[in-house]
Amino acid sequence: MMNLKGNPELTPKNLMRPLKNYGIACMSMGFLIEETAPVVWRGLMVMSAVEKLLRQVDWGQLDYLVIDMPPGTGDVQLSVSQNIPIAGAVIVSTPQDVALLDAQKGAEMFRKVHVPVLGLVQNMSVFQCPKCKHETHIFGTDGVKDLAKTLGLDILGDVPLHINIRETCDSGQPVVISQPQSDAAKAYHKIAMEILRRLPVPPA
Repeated sequence: MMNLKGNPELTPKNLMRPLKNYGIACMSMGFLIEETAPVVWRGLMVMSAVEKLLRQVDWGQLDYLVIDMPPGTGDVQLSVSQNIPIAGAVIVSTPQDVALLDAQKGAEMFRKVHVPVLGLVQNMSVFQCPKCKHETHIFGTDGVKDLAKTLGLDILGDVPLHINIRETCDSGQPVVISQPQSDAAKAYHKIAMEILRRLPVPPA
């Protein structure tokens, strides 16, 4: 998605240098293993990998560190929550019932470990036919909104199901970079602004 490949270089202090594109420093387990190799780790191996990505990377001066985690309430979420201070969590879900169950569990888990939940994002909220412009709610209409009411949380925004998002991600040119004036890019920008409004002001 960020058009990044290859192995990170090491600094003289034996720290990994994150790969960079579009002014964003990125680190992933995908940079450290073969491209087609599965990551089937649990328990101590997951904790070790999380520690490596957090503590053994030369992040430099960051405005924000964003950690993209898989759905659910497994070892990755617990390891991150218990090892570093987290300013807030954002729950992303499609509006369908099966996905909402995981989203609710995720929100409740973060609350239990005293991580503020900043709000929910409804992904793939609507599909608009590129020919006739008719809108279809393939995964349901208001599932995430209803969950937000149940949990007492805000909706930070909606991301449409749009072919431009898929194509630009696959080409490594995010829609916010390649098509900044598009409706899809504006949706992401709105979500980012809503998240920033809810985060504590970073120290000067």
